Amino acid sequence: MNPGDRVRVERAGVTNEGVLMPSSTPEYLVVKLDGGYNVGIERDDADVDVLETDVYDVEEAQSESTTSEIAFDDDLPTVSLISTGGTIASTVDYRTGAVTAQFDAEDVLRAVPDLAGRANYRGRVVANILSENMTPDVWRDLADAIEAEIEAGTDGIVVMHGTDTMQFTAAAMSFVLDTPVPIVFTGSQRSADRPSSDNVMNAVCAVEAAKADCAEVLVCMHGSESDDVCALHRGTRVRKNHTSRRDAFQTVGAKPLGEVDYESEEIRFRRDYAARGETEFAVATDLNEDVDLLKFTPGMDLDAYAEFLRSRDLDGLVVEGTGLGHVHTDFIPVLEELVESGTVVTMTTQCLDGRVCDRVYDTGRDILDAGVVEAGNTLPGTAKVKLMWALANRDDAAESMTRDIAGELTQRSVPWE
Repeated sequence: MNPGDRVRVERAGVTNEGVLMPSSTPEYLVVKLDGGYNVGIERDDADVDVLETDVYDVEEAQSESTTSEIAFDDDLPTVSLISTGGTIASTVDYRTGAVTAQFDAEDVLRAVPDLAGRANYRGRVVANILSENMTPDVWRDLADAIEAEIEAGTDGIVVMHGTDTMQFTAAAMSFVLDTPVPIVFTGSQRSADRPSSDNVMNAVCAVEAAKADCAEVLVCMHGSESDDVCALHRGTRVRKNHTSRRDAFQTVGAKPLGEVDYESEEIRFRRDYAARGETEFAVATDLNEDVDLLKFTPGMDLDAYAEFLRSRDLDGLVVEGTGLGHVHTDFIPVLEELVESGTVVTMTTQCLDGRVCDRVYDTGRDILDAGVVEAGNTLPGTAKVKLMWALANRDDAAESMTRDIAGELTQRSVPWE
């Protein structure tokens, strides 16, 4: 049997059928299943039947995917590709068939030859992690890398990031940076080894957005399940709303700020934005990490949570309340105690749309009397990042939570376009 043969492998009572792929270790077979996933199977005690030979030319496919060259062209803009890891910058671990983050920015260019001819590229690796392992320290490193690229004269930046926590990092960069050029986050819901991968289209559209006029922090991901448009979401208003769909990211409370047509490469914006060169570059990477996010649910052990919060001695707490911004009546004295001890406590809602308004019901009025600050329609995750930044960079962090800084908060509850 050879790579490219269609095989049926039986081991330990489990049968897998698909195309045999190259393996980096003799201890494992790698089979691409019909659904597009790769699976690693130990060779020991495995029974293999070759069903058909040479159904897939593995060597030709590999050579085609690595021969792209990115040449410098004085007539093209320069786009900086900054990699933090994630599925868009991942490859297959042939010991197990699992996808791991191993590519650097140069590998991304070779893996996505469609990027050639669109811009001159500079590659920089900030981290090589899966996004569930993202930390504020990496946010600071990313901000420093973006600063270096802007000072070097880049025309736009594309940040390649895992999708699980992309919205948090995009929010962090929105508060940490004032940018004169586009900063566009993109990722991939499905890895490059799957037929339905979204990595090429997302990367191409992100580069086009990085060349455009909107100098804000954006998230560029599929706008529908089809390969037609990528949506451009403002970094402080975006949320991952599906675990696996290619159009998992949505702007909460509105249509996306803009979109990129994949075929025509036309970029359309629906609302006002900060234009290229309009904002002077500034960076403030200090973050207060003594901030937590607490989601209130019925039946939670109020005494246990109260004791936990007292032990933490937090500088900031974001509460994700029910409805208009409520918690159990018996928990309000705990919040008041935190406020009196110097903790900034701000209220958000766990509803997917709408804003906090604690002036409607008695519970809400008691929450306000306890010193809790309303965060309006700021998303809970964004509110946590904002409070981390405000505590480190503003004299009155509580007051900062009540007003818009980076597009995260609308001042009135009106329908967004």
